[in-house]
Amino acid sequence: MKQFKRYLITSALPYANGPVHIGHLAGVYIPSDIYVRYLRGRGADVKWVCGSDEHGVPITIKARKEGVTPQDVVDKYNKIIKDAFQELGISFDIYSRTSSPTHAATASDFFRLLYDKGEFIEQETEQFYDEEASQFLADRYITGTCPHCGNERAYGDQCEACGTTLNATDLINPKSAISGSVPVMRKTKHWFLPLDKHEPFLRQWILDQHKEWKPNVYGQCKSWLDAGLQPRAVSRDLNWGIPVPVEGAEGKVLYVWFDAPIGYISATKELTDDWEKYWKDPDTKMVHFIGKDNIVFHCIVFPSMLKAHGGYILPDNVPANEFLNLEGDKISTSRNWAVWLHEYLADFPGKQDVLRYVLCANAPETKDNDFTWRDFQARNNNELVAILGNFVNRALVLTTKYFDGKVPACGELTDFDREIMAQVAASKGAIESFIEAYRFRDALREMMNIARAGNKYLADTEPWKLFKDDPARVATILNLSLQITASLSIAMEPFIPFSAAKLTSMLGVDRLSWERLGAADILSVGHLLGKPELLFDKIDDEAVDAQLAKLEAAKAINAAAGYEPAPQKESISYDDFQKMDIRIARILEAEKVAKTKKLLKLTIDTGIDKRVIVSGIAEHYSPEQLIGKQVLVLVNLLPRELKGITSQGMILMVEDHNGALVAVSPEKEVKEGTMVG
Repeated sequence: MKQFKRYLITSALPYANGPVHIGHLAGVYIPSDIYVRYLRGRGADVKWVCGSDEHGVPITIKARKEGVTPQDVVDKYNKIIKDAFQELGISFDIYSRTSSPTHAATASDFFRLLYDKGEFIEQETEQFYDEEASQFLADRYITGTCPHCGNERAYGDQCEACGTTLNATDLINPKSAISGSVPVMRKTKHWFLPLDKHEPFLRQWILDQHKEWKPNVYGQCKSWLDAGLQPRAVSRDLNWGIPVPVEGAEGKVLYVWFDAPIGYISATKELTDDWEKYWKDPDTKMVHFIGKDNIVFHCIVFPSMLKAHGGYILPDNVPANEFLNLEGDKISTSRNWAVWLHEYLADFPGKQDVLRYVLCANAPETKDNDFTWRDFQARNNNELVAILGNFVNRALVLTTKYFDGKVPACGELTDFDREIMAQVAASKGAIESFIEAYRFRDALREMMNIARAGNKYLADTEPWKLFKDDPARVATILNLSLQITASLSIAMEPFIPFSAAKLTSMLGVDRLSWERLGAADILSVGHLLGKPELLFDKIDDEAVDAQLAKLEAAKAINAAAGYEPAPQKESISYDDFQKMDIRIARILEAEKVAKTKKLLKLTIDTGIDKRVIVSGIAEHYSPEQLIGKQVLVLVNLLPRELKGITSQGMILMVEDHNGALVAVSPEKEVKEGTMVG
């Protein structure tokens, strides 16, 4: 394995149109903070960069709704996010922003170099245009009726009632969200990065050279590459962002997906004059920490940009996490179904480490996981208080009681003494191996195993029963217990740094070197300890009930707004139900609809005929996954035209807990044309 001289760590830039929530923390920021703190503890040359992503359509929409400027919006949330990160102990070397002059110059120069090298292609496309407002419309600025569920307030990119991903052209009766007028299609010119040109390089670099990447990352990259990459627009018609730096590009800005990752480079420029050493020297190990929704941008798009530019290193790893759900439901900012970091810090003062611990212990490293307030309470009370805090407190209090707070001398060791100390010594290598493999949950468990070993040691030796008859044995037991406690203070620092600092203060030492972890002589005989205090305290039912009540209130608001599962519709007669002709059908052919991201053209055998259905499921199923599959189809739905194709019917789909669409299929194969009812 290659040895690197230095590390460059990046974390996904949080979008500055709202605060940070626990899903962001568990997916990106706590794992990267653990990794960086560990590297620093080992004395590595490491730079960790992040910052606010401050361009794009959602920010302009929020500004319009609030009657302020986009700059006002990003200034507000940049401060909220930055302050909350700092209070949680997220230890960036720099937290920058993409509205900075340095970033504007860096992104503009990056685009211009690629443009001058001929790395882009120019294309004319048709886009909705608001003639009253005299501007092109991004998908979020278009509303209409969802073709899937009939919601009349669907956006041009998604229906928030049924969760279906849409194209603006899918909407029935589309209207401009700016003026309310009916938009028209108008041609516009944009620049595209031809990802297909970079496909051979990406196949070799990812599929051949990085098989060690996490399965979710490797698998998603392989799926995209196997489906074939397409050119991707790097500009758009908008007045908020970095202007496209070429003639004839008035009113166009760099697309936020192109602009944002360059923010890592500009942040490093702001941090150090030696920025090129971290971005262009092959002896630098670059790691991107992201959530799974950003895998394609960081593994396929950004590397293609860097490769096209030339001179830059590529990421050594992209350890993306899955999603964290909340109380059994996916986190949603639009529905306020979230635990916001700044609100948590206000509601639970001094308990930063409890949140850090719980989110790491329950991190969605290999699959989506769920955060519940009862689990939060249980992990605090049963693990942090009853295991870690209990051991530390007993070791320090007993030393204060029997030896006036001074580290006693260690006598002859028993086999049990050696066994316990060997366990603690072995924890160092285990924690290191897990952290370097980005398995932070396992590393945290190994840290807690040190406390478990200490608890077992004190429980089995019972020094409080021995002092009267054998004070020398008690001195040995407490000496070893204090050495274990000192090792704990080292192991805790990457995970729960506030508690680690409090513990080192109680031990009466400065922060200890990582290399001392597991040693049996960290604290010298006669060393005076500080005053013992409780590391953690219990969280009562009342505090948790208040958080659950807050979520219930959000659920009630969402139900009133139509965001929660709709109540049962009014009753219909059996005759009304009989009018619906739902049949088992088989998908014979499937292909993507040209110039769309979400539509598939499906040829269906309904048992009564073969027909075409256009379905907006391309982001949930590849054509190959569908061919031969039996599905349920509403066959007597009135035909409608989508992208020039007459669609006759509707495939029945449901949304799983992750928001993905799943086809409704019979439990076992049945004859095509069989009626459902």
